[in-house]
Amino acid sequence: MTKPRIIETDQGIQGEFNVEVYDSMMRNLRDRGWMETDLILKAGMRQGLALEVGPGPGYLGLEWLKKTEGTHLRALEISPDMIKVAERNAEAYGLSDRVRYVKGNGQDMPFDDSMFDGVFSNGSLHEWSQPRLVFDEVYRVLKPGGRYCISDLRRDMNPLMRWILTLMTKPKEIRPGLISSINAAYTLEEIQSILGESNLRRCRVSQNLIGLVITGEKAD
Repeated sequence: MTKPRIIETDQGIQGEFNVEVYDSMMRNLRDRGWMETDLILKAGMRQGLALEVGPGPGYLGLEWLKKTEGTHLRALEISPDMIKVAERNAEAYGLSDRVRYVKGNGQDMPFDDSMFDGVFSNGSLHEWSQPRLVFDEVYRVLKPGGRYCISDLRRDMNPLMRWILTLMTKPKEIRPGLISSINAAYTLEEIQSILGESNLRRCRVSQNLIGLVITGEKAD
């Protein structure tokens, strides 16, 4: 039986030490080739202006920009400390002219209607205190025909996979945060129920060994 969710912070990762440790973990994932960039490309996001919700230190969006041509990115992040790190990483990539980080909450996005060609997010869904509102905002800011891809961990992953994932996570200081993120993550059934009440209800939801993937497009 799957244990109930244990709600995690909805304020992102704050504090210089916590941010730097998280940046180290994400950089390690990038260096191993474990970013979800190909998942975003497969979902049809290869051109135009995209929005990333919860970019953290920015590696996913920066890798997407690096693998596409003529694209631009807005990234909505709730933590000012994380934005500083993401801007530093964008400088290191040489992509500062193609990305802008914006402080804000996904439940009330500071963007115009029908502004983006695509929206993606990885690893932040479990932090959204009201995910239905975020889903509705994703729908609002997408252009007709715009694509989206939202992925995250799943709480009901196999215990062996949970143990392996925890063991492989480095630096070790971030492991308690990983466990709390898994405990706050949704199951397939839970997220389908929430989506069914949102404007993204016609999406596709799948699961893999460790996570969930939500994809779709806004109807013309």
